[in-house]
Amino acid sequence: MAYIKYKELTKYFNFSKEIDVKDLPNYVTDYVDKDENIYKAYKTTRDKAIFTDKRMILFDVNPIVSSKKIHIIPYSSISSGAVLFKFKSGAILLSFDSGYQLKLNFIKMTPQGKTELRKLFTYMLKNK
Repeated sequence: MAYIKYKELTKYFNFSKEIDVKDLPNYVTDYVDKDENIYKAYKTTRDKAIFTDKRMILFDVNPIVSSKKIHIIPYSSISSGAVLFKFKSGAILLSFDSGYQLKLNFIKMTPQGKTELRKLFTYMLKNK
């Protein structure tokens, strides 16, 4: 019996700052359709994430190899999820219909940021 294993997504993303939609680079906004509204956007020094009303778009940038992996994940493919809060950080843990799991880490969070993270999580699950 043979087993086929598909290449997994990046297991986790770390985000440290929420950014304004106006400050997003053009290569990021090119992936958002005209009929979509951007709900939130986060970034680190290299990675970015956009959460629209239909899907999440994750940009995994590797400056050493000068490559970009772009993951476009519709909310409808999420089978289950959880929110994890720590002292100054939080995380969204997602499981997909395909069996893969993804962890979105949000570091350097304020108590107000934790409320926003909870709202983002409920927004994602509500729009699936």
